[in-house]
Amino acid sequence: MSTLEVNKLAPLADNGTVTLGDSGDTITIPSGVTITNNGTQTGFGGSNAPAFTAYLGSAQTGISDSTEVKVNINTEVFDTDNAYDNSTNYRFTPQVSGKYFCYGQVAINGLNPSNMYQGITRIKKNGSTVLGQLWDYRTDGIGYTMSPSVSGIIEMNGSTDYIELYIYHVKGTSDTSQVQPGQDETRFMAFKLIGV
Repeated sequence: MSTLEVNKLAPLADNGTVTLGDSGDTITIPSGVTITNNGTQTGFGGSNAPAFTAYLGSAQTGISDSTEVKVNINTEVFDTDNAYDNSTNYRFTPQVSGKYFCYGQVAINGLNPSNMYQGITRIKKNGSTVLGQLWDYRTDGIGYTMSPSVSGIIEMNGSTDYIELYIYHVKGTSDTSQVQPGQDETRFMAFKLIGV
C-alpha cells in the first residue's frame, strides 16, 4: 500500500471533475475520519423522499353508522414528489421502492354526545388493511369526539403500491357523524426510511 499526501486534488483538464477509482472499486473511509461537505451534496447519506403530509380542509359529513369510509384528505402541507393525490383518489403512490413510515389520525364527531362508542382508523395498502387502531368506549362511557391514530412501517414496490386512510365508527343509531377538519384533527402522512 502506498500513501499519497497532498493538500488539494485538482483536475488536470478544465472539466472540473476528479474521479476516485473505477467502477467496482471500493473507497474506504477509516473509522474516526470526518467528511466535510461545503458544496452541493450528492451521493452521500440518503433521502427521506418521497414524503408528504396533508390534512382534511373541510368537514367530511354524512358518515353513516357502522360503515367504513375513505377519508378525503384534501389539503397538502407538502408533497416532495407529487406522489399524493389530494383531489381524486386521496392516496399516496410513491414511485420509489422502499419502506415507509406512515401515520394517520382521524377525528370523528358523533354530533350527539350520547351514542358514539367505537372507532377504528385504518391505513390500507392496495385496498387491504395493513395498520389499524381501535378506540372503544363501551366500558368507559360514551364518546362525543374520538381521534384514533395509527402508525407503522409499510413496504411499497415503487410502481403500483398505494396507501389510503379510512375510518369506521359505531354509534348504534341511524343518524350520521362527520370527520373533523384541520391539521390538529385529521391528517395523513408518510416518508421513506433510509438504510432499511
